[in-house]
Amino acid sequence: MSTFPYRSSLLTAFLFMFLSIQAKAAEPSTSTSQDDFFGNWALEMPDGAAGWLTLSAEESKPQGELWTVGGGKQLTEINLDGKTLHFVRHIKVGEPEYDGGPPTGPRVACQYSATVKGNRMQLTMYRPLPEDQVEEIHFTGKRLPPLPPKPDLSEVQFGPPIELFNGKNLDGWKLTNSQQINGWKAIDGVLVNTTPKLDFAPYSQYGNLRTVQEFMDFNLKIEFKVPPGGNSGIYLRGVYEAQVLDRDSRMQGIQGVGAIFGRIEPAENAGKLGDKWNRYDITLVDRHITVILNGKKVIDNQPILGCTNGALWADDTKPGPIYLQGDHTAVSYRNLLLRPVIKD
Repeated sequence: MSTFPYRSSLLTAFLFMFLSIQAKAAEPSTSTSQDDFFGNWALEMPDGAAGWLTLSAEESKPQGELWTVGGGKQLTEINLDGKTLHFVRHIKVGEPEYDGGPPTGPRVACQYSATVKGNRMQLTMYRPLPEDQVEEIHFTGKRLPPLPPKPDLSEVQFGPPIELFNGKNLDGWKLTNSQQINGWKAIDGVLVNTTPKLDFAPYSQYGNLRTVQEFMDFNLKIEFKVPPGGNSGIYLRGVYEAQVLDRDSRMQGIQGVGAIFGRIEPAENAGKLGDKWNRYDITLVDRHITVILNGKKVIDNQPILGCTNGALWADDTKPGPIYLQGDHTAVSYRNLLLRPVIKD
């Protein structure tokens, strides 16, 4: 009796099994690891504010930091449970004293959970309420691409200058929040912000002013003057703050004049005394920045890891306005000229 049909059936079965195993191996994995969460994320926080989240591993332990308003806050109790990442952030959660104001009360431990699908993140904040109640607040994040290589600025071409301020009125400008008080006006060719606020608290009923037009990469020349102890900021593309202070401000170094606030420290303090005009010459190309303050190069084509506090949004890969901080103290600006980069 011939065994050929039996052998043929056996070979067919083995071939089918082999192909099934190969097909299974080729299927995309549906499992989630901590690595899927690692990287930098642009968040839209529950209150609409920009949030910048970074997650990484240090000595095999997950580390995280979340920037909103004020300094970046370290995350604690980071752990992965199945496909969900959990962490804790200590923040104030009380009702604000006025519309758009800061949360009130003591800092409390807020639980967060997050899931990832591709380059999108879904997050839930568990906000503690009185009588042991908890409110679930949902928001989203977008994975940011890695920093591009350092540009060769000698190869960059700029277009003709755009005069951002006409010296006569606020045409081409608007408040970032129309519900706030507008302390800005044009006086003798100078853009002046008048406010009774004297402290550096990051919330105010007085508004920030932004250009209606938005830009990508550019060179910006701008002059500023603050009173002694004054504080403002120039937000590039609405996301990176070039700090505006007097030379002897209590804020120095990475928070001082010439800094990209909280991100890059200037090589030196090249600022002037209060009530003196200062001049910034700033070049922003491919998320790298060069800052010349009063003729001295204090930042030389350095990468900016992410947005700074007070940004309009955290996605620093898209165009944005020039916005001037008016929610701190009085400040004056003049001679605002921007030359956009010409891309091939």
